Amino acid sequence: MKVTFLGTGTSQGVPFIGCPCPVCTSSDPRDSRLRCSVWIDTGTTSIVIDSGPDFRYQMIRAGVRKLDAIVYTHGHKDHIAGLDDIRPYNFFTGKPVSIYATTETQETIKREFSYIFTNPTYPGIPQINVHTINHYQSFFINELEIIPIKLLHLKMEVLGFRIGDFTYITDANYIAPEELDKVTGSKTLVLNALRNEPHVSHFTLAQAIEVGASTGVPDVCFTHISHQLGNHSIVEAALPAGMRLAYDGMTIEF
Repeated sequence: MKVTFLGTGTSQGVPFIGCPCPVCTSSDPRDSRLRCSVWIDTGTTSIVIDSGPDFRYQMIRAGVRKLDAIVYTHGHKDHIAGLDDIRPYNFFTGKPVSIYATTETQETIKREFSYIFTNPTYPGIPQINVHTINHYQSFFINELEIIPIKLLHLKMEVLGFRIGDFTYITDANYIAPEELDKVTGSKTLVLNALRNEPHVSHFTLAQAIEVGASTGVPDVCFTHISHQLGNHSIVEAALPAGMRLAYDGMTIEF
């Protein structure tokens, strides 16, 4: 199984529009961050977690020619806005793309993309098969078992996911102990680490380090990174052993 980070930035991406800071003007490609998403490919099954505003470019950049499903963490715009761009996959396969989401996220998708759900439908609109998921029951996409993890994003319930030895958690500022137990035994854990200053709905870097260390996972990667966190090379050099910053295009193989 191969995991590719399609985007590792916060909701506004990095560079931040109009910002002259050292991160936004950096020549280090690791400091350029599209909105958060990962691609998981086993050779037979290809899925993406979240389809944000950069989805089209992310698919082209990573060379994703086959897409079986999109799995959604929650319904915020920076995680769903690119759904319309699944249409080429519909065209080339002649089939709908499966999407997996909670009922709350489905309600947001139906509101934001109401034209997908009209009857009769309009030619050329995205074709999807909707599957309902929840935090207390695992599900399969072909051979992949996916274990949802309930998180809090301020007061909003969102999902992280464990897939084999890989656990992906973004847009969280609290994980209950019983949910964090689902991480145990992972080889790689991804956590959001927005910035150093406190934030109402995201882990800071210090909080993410503390959570990551508590799990005992040997490889902890941080994502959903703001330009406020600092330059990739400087921040990563100061991280504890076994921890690193993810960057767009980074891959991990299991």
